[in-house]
Amino acid sequence: MGLVAIVGRPNVGKSTLFNRIIEERHAIVEGVPGVTRDRLYAKGEWAGVVFQLVDTGGIVPHSDDVFESAIREQAMLAIDEADVILFVVDGRDGLTPIDSEIGGLLRSSKKPVVLVVNKCDNASGDLNASEFYALGLGDPFAISALNGRSTGDFLDLVVSHLRDDEQMEDTRLKIAIVGRPNVGKSSLTNALLGKDRMVVTPIAGTTRDAIDSVLTYYGEQIVLIDTAGLRRRSQIKESIELFSTMRTSRAIDRCDVAVVVVDAVQGLEAQDKRVISEVVEARKGIIIALNKWDLVEKDTKTADAFVQKIYDDLPTLDYVPIVTISAITKQRITKLVEMAKKIQERRCVRIPTHELNEELIAMLERTPPPSVKARDLRINYVTQVKTEPPLFAFFLNFPELLPEAYKRFIERQLRKLHDFEGVPISFVFRKKNNRD
Repeated sequence: MGLVAIVGRPNVGKSTLFNRIIEERHAIVEGVPGVTRDRLYAKGEWAGVVFQLVDTGGIVPHSDDVFESAIREQAMLAIDEADVILFVVDGRDGLTPIDSEIGGLLRSSKKPVVLVVNKCDNASGDLNASEFYALGLGDPFAISALNGRSTGDFLDLVVSHLRDDEQMEDTRLKIAIVGRPNVGKSSLTNALLGKDRMVVTPIAGTTRDAIDSVLTYYGEQIVLIDTAGLRRRSQIKESIELFSTMRTSRAIDRCDVAVVVVDAVQGLEAQDKRVISEVVEARKGIIIALNKWDLVEKDTKTADAFVQKIYDDLPTLDYVPIVTISAITKQRITKLVEMAKKIQERRCVRIPTHELNEELIAMLERTPPPSVKARDLRINYVTQVKTEPPLFAFFLNFPELLPEAYKRFIERQLRKLHDFEGVPISFVFRKKNNRD
């Protein structure tokens, strides 16, 4: 998924444009500068192309103000990561020295830049756009983010850049190494590759860029997506953490299987649970890797208890495999690759409809759903409608009344019949087409 960053000086309407593109009120919009201090991001879509959109605070070059410095820092991070940059200027104010300075910065970035002249609410306002040719960033698009005037033309150009970047479908297995800072993601990537591809230090947030690496495993090419945080370019901690979150989301979107690295010394923390939840919600294959296992005092009994405690903390995720590893000693790291390959195979499995109905429906008939609102619920038919991830459609008389607890029961029965270890599966429940 391509990343589009909206940048510009304060109060030119960046957040209004952000909300216009994603078609909902997500960013805070006020008529005073500096309201957007943190980058906000959301998914946008235009002409069938889905992309991630980032709203940044206004850039004020060379300012000593602590908040303006933080905003500038965040905007620079977004520019570094973006595939396309939307540079927003104010048609009412005209070309300002700050616009010119930002324009020079964007020209040096060598990224595709789409220049948008905002607050051109009518045709007479379009005349104001011509002076922005002086920025040397191509044709300026005169628009009104507030009323949506002429927003389609520049979006056509945005997605054309993203389409140009699209390559032939990559069928190689893609494994994302994700997790909170300083759990050993880069060390694990290096151990798998057999070389120091990433910079590794004991300080959280060392790795500056997310780099895709190619692992050749018994002749098969596997793409490793490393998401190990960012090197701090300033003391603005919040900007690093927010951007790291966004990078993790993008990596999860791109991968087939995510290896969630957890520090075995510190145990499962709230941030680990958030990452695990995001992988599951994205319906990607998942493995939990307990790293730094060489530092934990244990025997077999202790190890079993350690793993069981994690399952107790994640009661609905008993299908997720947990592997104890050490990136430093390379203990069991190749097992992660083998498991990821098998999980991806399970994500691609299509179960014949006759098998599902002969096996699963028969099991459900032995333990039928409870009556709800004096209505007897009956599941008549099931079929698999999708793979990668697996999606199953159930047809019954009153789908809206089926209790959540029974849906979880259905999942447990399906997992008993078919091996979906490490694979989140989804269900849809539809009204039976009854012509009686």
